[in-house]
Amino acid sequence: MHARAADMRRNPTEPEKRLWRILSNAQLADSKFRRQAVVPPFIADFLCPRAALIVEVDGDSHDDGKDRVRDDLMAKRGYRTVRVTNTEVMTNLEGVAHAIRDALAATPHPNPSPEGEGLKG
Repeated sequence: MHARAADMRRNPTEPEKRLWRILSNAQLADSKFRRQAVVPPFIADFLCPRAALIVEVDGDSHDDGKDRVRDDLMAKRGYRTVRVTNTEVMTNLEGVAHAIRDALAATPHPNPSPEGEGLKG
């Protein structure tokens, strides 16, 4: 699986290249992403480990039913998935970036304070 992911990193699709240009080097919302990250039993197109956020770039051949099963399994493991299409990346990259930023902003803090603490003023 790791060898397949490495091969996919060496040979990205054009939409993956374009999206990686805005996700690499923590350029988007100061969040670090990995591309073609192994999250057994799958390979995620892009993964932000801190936010437990997976971004999938879907081409024409994606199966909605299988994607739903995959997303549900990953959700049970604590990951959220944002799905965008090749066309969206190619024609509306800023909109895709906005959707990813929104998903990152919705990430709960990993160590929340006890209920009510910090709300008194």
